[in-house]
Amino acid sequence: MATSGSSSRLGPVPFKDVESDGDTITSMPERPPEELAGLVAALPSYTVAAAALQRRFEPRPSDVVVASLLKCGTTWLVALAFATAARHAHPPGAADHPLRRLNPHQCLPFLEGLFSGGREGKLDALPSPRLMNTHMPLAVIPGAVPAGKVVYVCREPKAMAVSMWHYFRRVYPELSLAETVDMACDGTMPFGPFWDHILGYWRAAVAWPENVLFLRYEEMLRDPDVSVRRLARFLGMPFSAEEEEAGVVRGIVELCSLGSLRGMEANRTGFVDPRVKFPREALFRKGVADDWKNHMTPEMARRMDGIIADKFRGTGLKFP
Repeated sequence: MATSGSSSRLGPVPFKDVESDGDTITSMPERPPEELAGLVAALPSYTVAAAALQRRFEPRPSDVVVASLLKCGTTWLVALAFATAARHAHPPGAADHPLRRLNPHQCLPFLEGLFSGGREGKLDALPSPRLMNTHMPLAVIPGAVPAGKVVYVCREPKAMAVSMWHYFRRVYPELSLAETVDMACDGTMPFGPFWDHILGYWRAAVAWPENVLFLRYEEMLRDPDVSVRRLARFLGMPFSAEEEEAGVVRGIVELCSLGSLRGMEANRTGFVDPRVKFPREALFRKGVADDWKNHMTPEMARRMDGIIADKFRGTGLKFP
């Protein structure tokens, strides 16, 4: 059972450094299906992990959960969150910084992978505060709020769908963009309908702004320095005047930039999950806004825009 105790060390520490397996483990099957019709069932089904989380997850008050849907800036936010929270032990300019030798997802435990595989006891080895990563809907994670903190990144849904299509094609090359758009519009994407997922975190951020930080991927792209400062304040670790003077914010942004991470050996080789061969380098494709305009037909865009307008009407959350 994952307990609420903590180590004598001060966290966060890279997860790979305290666990034995090392590689990121998701809840994906060992082999992809032979037919694309099985794609949805083959991608991360969170039902087993969700049930295990509900039964066995014991949060600590200092926990920080980094959350998102697939392909919404997850890897970038994971890197930024780790670099920001661990900056005193690991200054961003240090030659031995964990992000220079590890994939960002090796720095944070992936809750679905641990709980679906019965490996959640590995969380006990992490000192507080623990940084954890998930694609789960907020309602599935017991005690995440208002007791702890959650950082969520949201991306414009059409851009998310196009990015997801590019990513899935690395293992499922026959998958079409039209099929991916169908999954998005039908609510059959991994981890459920995108509107329910986004709105679950959005409403929690409105209700508990001290406990849930809702970030927009496009805003992070426009001014990453501002986003990192917001993140640090939310974590209760605002940058001091001395850190600002020393350029620590800019150092974190540069360390975690797409160009920097893409060039690291740990991100050029290996797989996100050793059982399903999504290459790590596929996590670092473009990192831009509005790429959907280069791929979607006008009909696809209108279909998704109609669903977005309907599902988000009256919520206070708008997409450009």
